[in-house]
Amino acid sequence: MSQTIAEKILAAHSGNKTVSPGQLIEASIDLCFGNDITAPIAIQRFRETGIKNVFDKQKVMIIPDHLTPNKDIKAAEQTKMMREFAQEQALSNYFEVGRIGIEHVFIHEQGLALPGMLIVGADSHSCTYGALGAFSTGVGSTDFAAAMALGKLWFKVPESMLFNFNGKLQEYVSGKDLILHTIAGIGVSGALYKAMEFTGSTIKDLSIDSRFSVCNMAIEAGGKAGIIAPDAKTEKYVKSVSPKPYRVYASDKDAEYSEKIDFDASAIEPQVAFPFLPENSRPVSEAAGIEIDQAVIGSCTNGRMEDMRIAAKIMKGKKLAPNVRCVILPGSQQIYLKCVKEGIAEIFVKAGCSFSPPTCGPCLGSHMGVLAAGEKAISTTNRNFVGRMGSPKSKVYLSNPAVAAASAIAGRIISPKELK
Repeated sequence: MSQTIAEKILAAHSGNKTVSPGQLIEASIDLCFGNDITAPIAIQRFRETGIKNVFDKQKVMIIPDHLTPNKDIKAAEQTKMMREFAQEQALSNYFEVGRIGIEHVFIHEQGLALPGMLIVGADSHSCTYGALGAFSTGVGSTDFAAAMALGKLWFKVPESMLFNFNGKLQEYVSGKDLILHTIAGIGVSGALYKAMEFTGSTIKDLSIDSRFSVCNMAIEAGGKAGIIAPDAKTEKYVKSVSPKPYRVYASDKDAEYSEKIDFDASAIEPQVAFPFLPENSRPVSEAAGIEIDQAVIGSCTNGRMEDMRIAAKIMKGKKLAPNVRCVILPGSQQIYLKCVKEGIAEIFVKAGCSFSPPTCGPCLGSHMGVLAAGEKAISTTNRNFVGRMGSPKSKVYLSNPAVAAASAIAGRIISPKELK
């Protein structure tokens, strides 16, 4: 029986030779994790089970990244609960502020996510690791508690959708634009509870960092997972971060998909998602002239080294528009340090940016860049719902780092080509 890559991974982890869409399975977990918003609830649920110890100290990860550095007393208390639980359980993978990063950048940077793994995270953007050929998905805090206790979870095998991108990308177009264009085409529920598989010559040419951006936002189309079959580029990256063995899966040529969609990637411009949904994505030319008060460059979608370099190249030797604030959020301490060593941090600071430690803060309207009523921001984050970055009367426009950096310089949304 022919299988998709998602079906093969779920079959292997449930002790089945094959699985079919709609089938209920119990599958073993390779890695489960929660953050400082979801983990405290999961810890409470875990204690209610009466089980004393997590199933595997190496496979349970608790990672404070959303409200850190602690923004207030409540955040400090939640982090304290996580810290004490990690110490009690002797977890291998608990990292303090200053030794950490935004979870969906930090985890794969540490070599904890590998091809062929089954990964669950108590955060909706846990689909990020599909970029390495893992089946990775977000779960609720109660499911995370069950995973910590048992090392297994029930899954309904999802149908798979195939997204085939071919053609050479235009200048300043990246993985972020491909996924925004995809979501615009199918809508925020167009892939509801489906595995979104990305393939084609364009995907093969994408950098690993750009592939992470694509899979990160599968959830914004309702996807259960986003996944890209590993290739030589994947294996080179994986071997650079981990010596551990892994297994590579790929879809059979005659595997069945609920839908196949082809894209001419060469026709895709840099995208801007208008408020208040990621599906409201349009070419940047249609957003021209919209004045902004703030730009945010970073997050789990676009806080990787490639993103920092792209933004810095555009900002080098320039200054922010007088009425614009710009917050730069490198995805991890390692990336922060590379920015310092490569002179990128200096470029940002001289341009007038705030160069922040890794945090999810402004992405969820928590801290480090919250918007007031009436303000507009362009952001490389993944959501632009009402009130997502602060006041419900503010507006957030989503873009790639190149567009965000150029717009911060201009004071209005523009294509980077306009700065030349």
